[in-house]
Amino acid sequence: MEKWFTSTPESLLAIALSTLGIYISVIVFTRIFGKRSLSKMSSFDFAMTVAVGSLIATTALSHSVSLMDGIVGMFMVYLFQLGAAYFRRWKIFRKAIDNSPLLLMSGSEILEDNLRKARLSKGDLRSKLRQANVLDLSEVRAVVFETTGDIVVLHSTHSEKKLADWLIEDVDIS
Repeated sequence: MEKWFTSTPESLLAIALSTLGIYISVIVFTRIFGKRSLSKMSSFDFAMTVAVGSLIATTALSHSVSLMDGIVGMFMVYLFQLGAAYFRRWKIFRKAIDNSPLLLMSGSEILEDNLRKARLSKGDLRSKLRQANVLDLSEVRAVVFETTGDIVVLHSTHSEKKLADWLIEDVDIS
């Protein structure tokens, strides 16, 4: 128990150097593999972000993981993410690794079955509508539960403005 509260200068130096090394690796790999590596555009991207954070913490603080092990692990995660981004071009692969966006409101109509499917309440929906400054349900063109878990409200105060079909082309309307 005493070890939890103490440290040696050598272990502190090892943590500092490991943290610096893995931090530099993240910067280099992100520059090489692109900004998409740390985006939140899909559930797979979110998993990538969590994996990077876990690898940083484990490499910096675990005595059992060397800096080189952490860098190689990090490189592999970036490589897999790059591969997934490439293969995501094909619908069959995209459907295998990503959730589909789900329509929660079509115009002013609340799609209760889709709310249940998304495990969201009307209170969650109201909160997002308020955040989007919706003053009346007649302003809503669509509300989409995105693959990232974000809820997007498409709305307009101009009743003649219609929602472009292209914007909800890949949205599950079940």
